[in-house]
Amino acid sequence: MTKTASDEPVDVLIIGAGASGAAVAWSLADTKMRIVCLEQGDWMKQSEYPTNKTDWEVQQFGPFNIDPNIRKRETDYPINNEGSPINVVNFNGVGGGTILYAAHFPRLHPSDFKVKTLDGVADDWPISYETLEPYFGQNDRMMGVSGLAGDPMYPPKQPPLPPIPLGLVGETVARGYNKLGWHWWPSDSAIISQPYNGRDKCLNLGPCISGCSQGAKSSTDITYWPEAIRAGVELRTRCRVREITLDDQGMADGVIYYDDQGEECFQNAEVVIMACNGVGTPRILLNSKSDRYPNGLANSSGLVGKNLMFHPVGFASGIFEEKLDSHKGPQGCCILSKEFYETDLSRGFVRGYNMQISRGSGPFHTAIQGYMNGKIPWGPGHHEAFQKRFDHMANIGVLCEDLPEECNTVTLDPDLVDSNGIPAPKIDYTLSENSRRMLDHGLARAEEVLLAAGAIETTSSGLVQAAGWHLLGTARMGKDPETSVVNPWGRSHDVKNLFIVDGSIFVTGGGLNPTSTIQAAALYIADTMKKNLANLFD
Repeated sequence: MTKTASDEPVDVLIIGAGASGAAVAWSLADTKMRIVCLEQGDWMKQSEYPTNKTDWEVQQFGPFNIDPNIRKRETDYPINNEGSPINVVNFNGVGGGTILYAAHFPRLHPSDFKVKTLDGVADDWPISYETLEPYFGQNDRMMGVSGLAGDPMYPPKQPPLPPIPLGLVGETVARGYNKLGWHWWPSDSAIISQPYNGRDKCLNLGPCISGCSQGAKSSTDITYWPEAIRAGVELRTRCRVREITLDDQGMADGVIYYDDQGEECFQNAEVVIMACNGVGTPRILLNSKSDRYPNGLANSSGLVGKNLMFHPVGFASGIFEEKLDSHKGPQGCCILSKEFYETDLSRGFVRGYNMQISRGSGPFHTAIQGYMNGKIPWGPGHHEAFQKRFDHMANIGVLCEDLPEECNTVTLDPDLVDSNGIPAPKIDYTLSENSRRMLDHGLARAEEVLLAAGAIETTSSGLVQAAGWHLLGTARMGKDPETSVVNPWGRSHDVKNLFIVDGSIFVTGGGLNPTSTIQAAALYIADTMKKNLANLFD
């Protein structure tokens, strides 16, 4: 028997407390509506992050692994990645993926919103960079972004905090870019370089991707959520949503979810907002079947779960004679290069990629990775090979734009379920020939830069399997209900009180980490909702 969580419907029910859910909750809070957010994970405690323990690196292989199929926390759900060369990686908890992300925080470029017009591929977004520009700035201030104004690859922008220090890795690799005459710039980082809004600055602990004990990394559990809660938003944890329900008029009237005791509950709502990422959102929509929507909720276009876009990633590594202290400092935020970001058909592919310079690993990870790739032997010669690499390495990640293709999908697995019996997502994804050529080109250029910077040895990884952080495109926005799932401000074409604010709504993915753009779009959608409250469902 389903129990009712509340006798009164809430005005707004948000599903997911990650990057987008937090931003939209905070923005809507000033309406004084009753807003509730359901999050399937827990609050995180900074005192429990691995960096407080001596085995912090080991925990990245287990309880703080980025892959939920390895991590297997109670709040995770399984994902069938067998049909994809890239595994979905995520985090379920207050803050979502911002808990374990590296906090690299670039914005999509103006060109990313109009690739059909510029390059004749994919589709143009129904909104522009200029539409989102004020919300980019608002989000930078709320999150606490460090960076340097003046990057010639963007329109003028001013991060609120100075950049994270480049360190020896950044300074060394930048010399390689300078020698080749290629673009580079200090990364915009959602890591505070100075005390900011009651948080202290980064201490260069290093392992950002296992949670920041210092609180300097700007995850939404410590940025947006405290302010949203003070403004009256209610956040319920350990609430796993199974499906969205409809009334007799075809409007969403609430959700069925499982509470922390595993009991089935119902929460009535006037408006439902999805913020579960590009895998979690189509999973719930496809599971919300009814006589009116036999193929899943809001899916008259047939596009829910289709056009999944990852960012195919590969790494080139360079070993340097000089010590670079490369395990110190924010691992994923150093400098970046947009030299090959825009289309140049002479390269053999359309669109382009971002080159993200990152630091090296800690001692345990250096040893394990070196052993696995045959560079550090076990036994005689181990220490010498280890010393050659540890603190002497710099990495360049090549992050490629992935064009939307309907054959790349999120569907419901017929057999695999989570601990509440909800069907797990099944990923079917094929790396396109365009993306393959782009990645090969990028890795070759990355090794070229490292050699120009003075590396004595370089290697490259090829496609990285555990790199499905960026989950985009599975409920795309557009003006035409036949070719999109939501309208230009995130409202479902089919269900007028259902909104989507996460990476699902991306039309194209760009060649950059998407969190900044996801949050700016969520703030834009929330602002548009507020401006249209009187006729929100018209």
